[in-house]
Amino acid sequence: MSLKLVQNAAICTEKSLSSEKHVLFILTEKEENELAFGEILRTKLNRINGEYKDLNKTPLIADLPNNGVASFVILSSDLNMFQRHSLLRKALKPLLDEQPTELAMCLFGDDATREAHACAAYYVATVNVTELPSRKKEIKFKLLKNISIYGHKASHDYNYVNARVAGNTLCRQLTITPPNELTPTIYRQKIVTLAKLNGWEHEEFDMPTLKKIGAGAFYAVGQGSYPQDAAIVHLTYTHNNPKKHIALVGKGICFDTGGHNIKPAKYMQGMHEDMNGSAVALGILLAATQQQLEVKIDCWLAIAQNHIGPQAYKQNDVVTALNGMTIEVVHTDAEGRMVLADTLTLASRKKPDVILDFATLTGSMISALGDRMSGVISNRPELSCKAVGAGVIAGERIVAFPYDEDYESDLDSDIADIKQCTLEGGADHIHAARFLGRFIENDVAWLHTDLSSANRKGGLGAVQSDTNGFGVGFGLEMIKSLLA
Repeated sequence: MSLKLVQNAAICTEKSLSSEKHVLFILTEKEENELAFGEILRTKLNRINGEYKDLNKTPLIADLPNNGVASFVILSSDLNMFQRHSLLRKALKPLLDEQPTELAMCLFGDDATREAHACAAYYVATVNVTELPSRKKEIKFKLLKNISIYGHKASHDYNYVNARVAGNTLCRQLTITPPNELTPTIYRQKIVTLAKLNGWEHEEFDMPTLKKIGAGAFYAVGQGSYPQDAAIVHLTYTHNNPKKHIALVGKGICFDTGGHNIKPAKYMQGMHEDMNGSAVALGILLAATQQQLEVKIDCWLAIAQNHIGPQAYKQNDVVTALNGMTIEVVHTDAEGRMVLADTLTLASRKKPDVILDFATLTGSMISALGDRMSGVISNRPELSCKAVGAGVIAGERIVAFPYDEDYESDLDSDIADIKQCTLEGGADHIHAARFLGRFIENDVAWLHTDLSSANRKGGLGAVQSDTNGFGVGFGLEMIKSLLA
């Protein structure tokens, strides 16, 4: 997206806004006596028996004398980033729904307040005007070309925000793409293109290679699809002076039927988005590259499909993973932890400082949190604490769950080293983490993110689309916290 940003330190006036058709007013708790179009705001509030302070809960939309439209909102000082993003999304939605080519933002408050509000509003506006995949015949999409910010002129041009938007957009574009247009073969081709564009090192472990090296957990899932085009893809970004070595791991199941334990139609709907974890990892990698973070990032993508066929793996199979552990298959719809097991082993053998993995992994995490937040589990308590803090900064809410050893006794097998899962369900999000942790070598610090909030009807936080790219902002902040 090519967007022109104009920043003007002068307070906006009715004269300066005379040509603006779509205007966002970001106010403080203190009423501004010289607010442009303030009389329109006060009159409308009086008509609906509102009070000025109520704008910190619900934005107000008003027509302007020049046939334009304005949205008024208060961002109170006690709001956290998620609340600010959510309120800005609601305030901007009626403006952006008209697909304007120009948008104006008017800021009030002290310098620090204006800077924070400008950054948040710019992010929410730009992340919601990027084009997403649509196959509707009649749809016409107009790009936002200009954003004018009145009342604040920063010493920078928000390129770091643009990088986060680019990462989030890539994540959503890939996740939304229909499954016939994002098979493992096509996905891998797209990744090759991304690698060339961004200067990433690229290698692939295809099915013959995985079989040869003994990655039986991944291979068990990939063997059920035709063609057998599953692969573990490895990308690397390296800054000239890296301060840390971080691995990203993403679950990339391009479509999940459930395998022999086939999903009913209700739960198979949307299973093309089961590759969201890999898209989040790619989005973080892209944003970190564009921000030129001082880090080396190994990005490992477990790309496959979970299909039914003569060679598909089945209940009671026993397979041997890359690290030599034997796994008793209990449920073929627990394929995510199978492909991640061998991928985590490969990632940990590079001995990074930290591994961050992302996956739409368990229904039990959705049962625990719903679709408004995502959960993390770590083999280092301090990483879980950092994750919660990073989520607060990013406006993507994170909840930490335990990693207690006694949960693993539920995965004891009579025939193999470990069971893949249980049939009883229960705390499957914790069982999955205990399972995955067995495949990390060299005692590498590791944080697992179960993306229960990857899709929420009506949007979440800053993002209007149901598929919201949750995790890209959080992952970026997590890396920055590790570099601090």
